[in-house]
Amino acid sequence: MDMEHGQGGVQEALACLRALDATRTPAIIRIPAACSVWASKALDLGPAGIMFPNVESPATAAAAVSYCRFPPRGVRGAAHPLVRASGYGLDDSYLSRCENDTLIVCQVETAAAIAQVEAIAAVDGVDVVHTGPHDLAASMGYMGDLDNGEVRAKLREAETKVLGSHMAYLGGPAMPNDPPEQLRLRGYQMVVGAKDIALFRNAAVDRVKRFKEGMPHAVMESGEENKDSTMMATTRVHDVYSNVN
Repeated sequence: MDMEHGQGGVQEALACLRALDATRTPAIIRIPAACSVWASKALDLGPAGIMFPNVESPATAAAAVSYCRFPPRGVRGAAHPLVRASGYGLDDSYLSRCENDTLIVCQVETAAAIAQVEAIAAVDGVDVVHTGPHDLAASMGYMGDLDNGEVRAKLREAETKVLGSHMAYLGGPAMPNDPPEQLRLRGYQMVVGAKDIALFRNAAVDRVKRFKEGMPHAVMESGEENKDSTMMATTRVHDVYSNVN
């Protein structure tokens, strides 16, 4: 559940968690920023894991881990008797297991982060190092150019270093130029295979395209008696969808 670029906040994440719990599906929340306030809000909801965006150094990774640990090991606020994660205080085992049960994911999304990715992966408590191809390309001056040779080489560098460290799992999102099957073959243990917004958008665009392709045939079958009204309606529909490529 994406609280960084997604549409929802805490209330929407809570509704999603309830629905996923009903099907025994683990959930990871990506918070908007690697800070203690957002980490606390997310962890109190009781997800299976938390994702920190834009982690560029081992110091930032260590701080992220500390946000997930209660004192003295970290700085997480001790509201456990009242939050959903502990069953609102009814789960007596929560304190003894919550830190081991929570997956901590750190995103490396810039060239600067990849330069230190081995040290980030080695931070105690970091379970997954997750790549970010779009932000990586932007940080290198190639906004949106995921096929750029330098970007692809830098991404492979991150993959090799994380897998070679044997300290953390490797995660990343599938891209149009890099499908999930390829990520799996290269050793990714955590793959973001699809995004719901993209699935809905692609389905809607495909529907409009198929409708537009069928319009001339529909006009021909309408008959001469309805020619004027059909052409007028077709023109209006064409105007509405003229921006869909």
